[in-house]
Amino acid sequence: MRREENAYLTIYLTLCMTLVLSLCLTLIEGARRNGARLEAEIAMENGLQSILAEYHRELFYQYNIFAIDSSYGSELAAKANTERHLKQYLDKNLDLNDVFSGSFLYRDFFGLSSGDVKLTKVSYLTDGGGSVFRHCAADAVKDDLGLNLLSELQEWMRKIEVNGLEERKVEEEKSALDSEIQEYDGMEIDTGDEEPYILRVINPTDRIETQRNKGILKLVLKDDAALSANAIRPEGLIMDRLRNGQINSGNIPVQQLSEEEQLLERFFFQEYLLRYMGHYGQENDEDALRYQIEYLVTEGNEDAENLRTVLKRICAIREAANTLYLFSDGEKRGEAELVSTLVCNLALVPELAPVLEAAILIGWAYAESIYDIRTLLSGGRVPLIKSAESWHYGLDSALSGELGEEETGGSGLSYEDYLRIFMMCTDLDTLTARAMNMVEADIQLTAGNKAFRLDGCFVDLESAVQVNSSYGYDFEIVRKKTYVP
Repeated sequence: MRREENAYLTIYLTLCMTLVLSLCLTLIEGARRNGARLEAEIAMENGLQSILAEYHRELFYQYNIFAIDSSYGSELAAKANTERHLKQYLDKNLDLNDVFSGSFLYRDFFGLSSGDVKLTKVSYLTDGGGSVFRHCAADAVKDDLGLNLLSELQEWMRKIEVNGLEERKVEEEKSALDSEIQEYDGMEIDTGDEEPYILRVINPTDRIETQRNKGILKLVLKDDAALSANAIRPEGLIMDRLRNGQINSGNIPVQQLSEEEQLLERFFFQEYLLRYMGHYGQENDEDALRYQIEYLVTEGNEDAENLRTVLKRICAIREAANTLYLFSDGEKRGEAELVSTLVCNLALVPELAPVLEAAILIGWAYAESIYDIRTLLSGGRVPLIKSAESWHYGLDSALSGELGEEETGGSGLSYEDYLRIFMMCTDLDTLTARAMNMVEADIQLTAGNKAFRLDGCFVDLESAVQVNSSYGYDFEIVRKKTYVP
C-alpha cells in the first residue's frame, strides 16, 4: 500500500524563513548603516576635541586665552593646516587595524575612511575689530570681579568731567601769570628824580618753576636711571596690518551686545588688562614693554616716553584738582594773599598783588601735585579732590622747592585707578588694537613663535567632513566647536 504525505508545512516554513531572514538582513544592514554613522560622528567629535586640545600654550600661559594657532609654529597661518590635522585625527580614529588581531578572525563591520575635510566657518580673535579677543579676555576674569569698582570708576570720571580737571590747562594759566609778573620786573618808574626808579619784583614761585623745568620723571622717580629702556617696532604687528588691510577674517557673525552689556564687557576687559599686563610698579622683565598699560593709553613705542606721558597727564589732573581746592580754601588763600601783598608792597606795585596771589596758589598746587604723584608711584593713595585734612605741603615748604616727599597708604585713588580712568577714556577699538599689539609682541619673543599672529588664531570653528564606507555608504558630518561660552 502506497503512503502519501502532504508537504504544505515545509513550504510554509520556507516562506516564513525567507521573510525572517530578509528581516534579519534588513536589521543587520540598518545596524551597519546606523552604526557606521554613529562611529563617524564619534570620530568627528573626538577629532574636533583633539583640535581644541591643540590650543596655543604660550597664549594660554601668559594671557589665559584659549585659541588654536593655525600656523602650528610655522611661518604660514592657514585653515588648511588645521584641516590637515583634523584629517589625521579622523584617519587614526577610523582605522581599526591595530584593534583586530588578524583579518581571518575579525572583519571591520563598517569599513569607514575619511574623505574631504573642510573648515566651513571660523572665528578669529581679531574679528569685529578685536571684539572676539575682547570677549575672550572679559570672560577670563568676570567670575572673579564684583561691580562695586565699576560704580567707583564711573563716579571718579563724573567728578573729573564736572570739575573740568582734564580740560583745564593750569600750567598754561601759571605761565601767563608769570609772564604778567615778569613784565613788571625791571620796569622804570619816573619819580621826578634824575634817575628813574627800577622795579624789582621777585616771584616767590621761581624755585618751584626751576623744579618743574627738570621734567616730571626726575621729580617723581626715586631713581630715573632704573627706568625701562624697552621699545617695540610696530611694523608688522596687528595694528599695522589692520591699517593696511592685511589680516585674516572669519565668517562667523560677531555677537552683538546691548549698551549695558558693552559697558560691563569693557569694564571686565580693562580689569583683564590690568591683571595680565604690566605697568609701572608691576613690571614683567620678559615682556616686550615693561609699562604695557601705559602703552595702551598713549601708544608710544618706548617705555620711558609712555610713562612720561601718563605721569604728565596725572600731574595735569592733580594740579587742576589741587588748584580748585586752594582757591576754595579761605585760610590757604589768606596765606597766599599775605605773601603776595607783602612782596608787591615792597616792590611798590600793590596792583600786582592779585596776579601774584594766583601764581602762588597755582605754584603751591603744583608742589602738592608732585607729592601726590610720588605717593601714587610708591603704592599710596590720594583723594581726587583734597580737603584740609588730606593736604600735605604748607606754603613755606612748597615755595622752598624741595619736592622729595611721599607717603604710602592713605585713601582715595591709586596709580592703577588713574590707569583705569585713562583706559575708560580711550576709544574702545583703539584700546583693543593696542592690547592685541602687546599680546603679539610678547608671544613673538618666546621660543618657536617668531611668526605668531592673532589673526591666525581660531576660537570658534565649524567643520564639514565626508566619511566613506567600503559598503557603499557616504556620510557628511557637520560639527561646530568653540572656546567661547
